[in-house]
Amino acid sequence: MNPSSIKEFVYSYQKSRILLSGFELDLFTNIEESGITSKQLARKLQLNEHACDRLLNALASLGFLSKQKQLFFNTADSFNFLSRKSPDYQGGLMHSNHLWNTWSHLTEVVKTGASAHPSEINGRGEEWLSAFITAMHDRAIKQAPQQLAGLDLTGIKSILDVGGGSGAYSMEFINRTPEIEATVFDLPNVVPITKKFIEKAGFANKIKTYTGDYTKDELPEGFDLVFLSAIIHSNPLRTNQQLIQKCFKALNPNGLIIIQDWIMNNDRTEPTSGAIFAINMLVGTDGGDCFTEQEVSEMLATAGFKQIRRKELDSGLSQMIAKKI
Repeated sequence: MNPSSIKEFVYSYQKSRILLSGFELDLFTNIEESGITSKQLARKLQLNEHACDRLLNALASLGFLSKQKQLFFNTADSFNFLSRKSPDYQGGLMHSNHLWNTWSHLTEVVKTGASAHPSEINGRGEEWLSAFITAMHDRAIKQAPQQLAGLDLTGIKSILDVGGGSGAYSMEFINRTPEIEATVFDLPNVVPITKKFIEKAGFANKIKTYTGDYTKDELPEGFDLVFLSAIIHSNPLRTNQQLIQKCFKALNPNGLIIIQDWIMNNDRTEPTSGAIFAINMLVGTDGGDCFTEQEVSEMLATAGFKQIRRKELDSGLSQMIAKKI
């Protein structure tokens, strides 16, 4: 570490902000294949001409656009991933733009302990919710095959995917074992989005949905496996204790629970990705956190689970697996 490396680290946010603003303004979608001038694009999107020109120049300098004389063009990658015209459009990046707003309040959050954005997910608006679920789907659909590959699903005929969002993990469970019946349990505002993803992927007749709020409602019962991916980090400890008790009740005898999340070592410094994500929970949730292996094990044991074990994944995430006996 030296002064130059510290400055480089500090100023790295500038490149991120340039790209996020270009994405938020939908510049990449509106750049035609034949190219466009900054003046033309500014008029098309009702932007300030001078400011639009400087942003386009910066994007070109960073390699997200190309510039020939006065015309700007998408690169192959920027079109594929950043333009709505592409089937590979990474719409989930809009969620990162939303995170910028909460992370900007980190200093004040550390002073007060109060979240910068504590409102419930059902109250954050359709645009925020859609971007969030899309971001989670984009990530899950890529990671699920590897994350679930090592699981022994012998005897598993029914799965409850708690907070399953887009249903990406339910889809992968069925891809691995087609006879499995999966049910996604999620909030009233989320389930309609879930159904869209399920229908688009061709799982409309294979995945059921169940509407509810696990902080208030009981879970449906009669399942061989309860799966919680990226759920417990959104909640305070007490809420997770109650949720895991509900999961125990939802399971058949000899049923399994799998909690997939950032599982921290006891001094909370490793994995680094989990320590950083704990800050994301600090600024964006009311009491969310990344919990230690000891804390999760105690929650499982208190609920009545046995044979508790941890399986580490290549991504830095872990699975805590336990059995109802």
